[in-house]
Amino acid sequence: MILGRRSCRKITIVGVGLIGGSLGLAIKKHRLAKEVAGLSYNQDSLEAALNNRAIDVGFTDVGKAIRHADMVILASPVDSIIRLLPAINPYLKRGCVVTDVGSAKVEIVEAAQKKLSDPRFFVGAHPMAGSEKTGSDHARADMFEGSLCLMTPLDSTHKNAVNKVKWLWSSLGAKVKRLSAEEHDEIMAYVSHLPHVVAYAMMSTIPTKHLSYAGQGLKDTTRIAASSAQMWNDICMANAKNVVKGLDEMVRNLAELRQAIVHHDQKRLIRDFNTAREKREKI
Repeated sequence: MILGRRSCRKITIVGVGLIGGSLGLAIKKHRLAKEVAGLSYNQDSLEAALNNRAIDVGFTDVGKAIRHADMVILASPVDSIIRLLPAINPYLKRGCVVTDVGSAKVEIVEAAQKKLSDPRFFVGAHPMAGSEKTGSDHARADMFEGSLCLMTPLDSTHKNAVNKVKWLWSSLGAKVKRLSAEEHDEIMAYVSHLPHVVAYAMMSTIPTKHLSYAGQGLKDTTRIAASSAQMWNDICMANAKNVVKGLDEMVRNLAELRQAIVHHDQKRLIRDFNTAREKREKI
C-alpha cells in the first residue's frame, strides 16, 4: 500500500460494532492506514469484523492491540470509553493520537484529562452518523460520507492531534465542525438525545394490541426506538442535566397542546403546528 503524507502505519479501533466496523471499512477504502487493528473482548465480534474485512487483525489483548498504533479510536458506548482510557494508557506510544466517537463529550473529555499520561493528544469527536442497527454485519464504508463530525478539543490539545483527527474525518467524507464539549452536550440533548427518549416514550405509550394497525408515520417517527437500550441509557446518564432540561421543555409544550385540544382552541393548535412545521422545513 502506498501511504500518503498524513497516513498512519497502524490505526487501532476499540470496539468493532456498527460504527467501529464502518470506520475500519472506510479507513481501508481510503487507504488511510497500512494496518487496521481491532480490539474487542468479544471474540465473535472480532471474527465478524475480520470476516467483513473491516479490520486486518483482531485482538482481545489490550497491549497487543494498542502497541505501535499511531492513532487509537474508541468506538464504544460512553461509559465504556471512560473505562477504557486507563486500560489503554500504559500501551500508548509517544505522540499517539487518541480519539473517540462518543455521543456525550463532557464526561469523556474530563476523564481523558485525568486518566491519560499525555492528554494533549486526546481529541474528542462525535460523527453524526449511524443506524438503529448494531454489529459490524451492518457496517458500511460510506457511513460517514456527507455527514457531520463534531470535534471537541481543548485549548491545551496538541495542534498535531487536532489536525490528525480533522484529517481522518475529512478523508472519510465528513464535514468537521469544532465545538466545546459543553456546547456539544447541550446541542445534542435537543437534536439527538431528546428525540430518542421521546421515541422510546411513544412506543411505551401505545397499547401493544394497536401495533398491527401502525402505518408508515409511526414507523418513521419511532424508528430510533429500535436502538440499543444500554447505549442510550449510558448517553442519558452522561448528559443527564441537558436531557432533563430538554424533557422539561417538551413536557411544557405537550401540556400546552393538551390544553388547546381540551378547550377546542383550534387557532392556538394551528398556530403551534405551523410553527413546528416551519422549523421542520429548515432541517
